[in-house]
Amino acid sequence: MAEIKTTDVKKIATEGAAQAQKFVTEGAAQARVAMEKSMEQVSKGAEGLMKAAEEAAEFGRGNVEAFTKAAQTWAVGTQELARQAMALAQGLTDHSLEGAKALAGVKSLNEAAEIQAKFAKSALDKAVAESAKMQEAVFKLAEQAAAPISARMTVAMEKMAKPIAA
Repeated sequence: MAEIKTTDVKKIATEGAAQAQKFVTEGAAQARVAMEKSMEQVSKGAEGLMKAAEEAAEFGRGNVEAFTKAAQTWAVGTQELARQAMALAQGLTDHSLEGAKALAGVKSLNEAAEIQAKFAKSALDKAVAESAKMQEAVFKLAEQAAAPISARMTVAMEKMAKPIAA
């Protein structure tokens, strides 16, 4: 009976060792699968973060470009407005000189009053007309300078309207 028990013990030990070996092998395989899934998820997360960082950098670059374009447009436009204002001032000065020359040659008070009224009316008409042109130019400049920033605002709103997961 001692032999049977030893055989049984050996058999049980062998089966136990086989089961333990199977358990360890299966556990290692499951651990490997779990580790691979974890690494895959970490990699996907890192890729998502990198993509988000790249998109943020690109969006920032676009904003800087828009503000630069707006500033350039504004600078060029204000220079043109200054040229127009100087031309208007020069024109009004020339007109005043013509009026002064005409007044210098008058022979009566009535003639002086007529010349003065005529030059005052024409100077006022010219100033009103040029002011309207300047106002239109200012509005056009403001619209042109704001256009790049407005476009970036539209892009920003579109980005914010998109679902985050998309």
